[in-house]
Amino acid sequence: MDAERIRDFLRKLPHVQETVQWGNNLVFWVGDKVVGGKMFTVVNLDEDGQAVISFSAGPERYHELLENEGVIPAPYLARIHWVALERWHALSANELLDLLKDARDLTYRKLPKRTKDLLALSPAALQEAVQERRKLLAARANEQAAAKAAAKYAQEAAGKTEAGRKAQAAKKAVKKASRRR
Repeated sequence: MDAERIRDFLRKLPHVQETVQWGNNLVFWVGDKVVGGKMFTVVNLDEDGQAVISFSAGPERYHELLENEGVIPAPYLARIHWVALERWHALSANELLDLLKDARDLTYRKLPKRTKDLLALSPAALQEAVQERRKLLAARANEQAAAKAAAKYAQEAAGKTEAGRKAQAAKKAVKKASRRR
């Protein structure tokens, strides 16, 4: 088993999206994360000695899987019953593929109704919904950045930040010096 075979298999499952995040990791989602999708598998493409793949095992299979040599609690995600494989052959290829399909199914069942309803749309309608959501999120981010910049400017003008206090002190010193003349 290797990353390319896993990728080919996962991309054939219904409603699966793929992103590259956190350096060089392939992250597989049930549904696009923009519309409420949730990740279910992370494949590490770096050969950095870390786990090669992590996935949602669910509470029923979690402890059973940890009994296998080369299967460990997934860093950062063990609390939600994710496991990680230290090497590709820690489990048989068929068992791993079955577990990944189960991880996708388990994650799909946990999606909110709103997200499942979006995933039930035609591919074109879903793509349109994703694009609209991305536009909305970009607009919100721009508004938040503008509001943050305005708030920082207002604080500086009011002398509530160190830079603002220094600027006000400098203005007072200039005024005082000009009065003395």
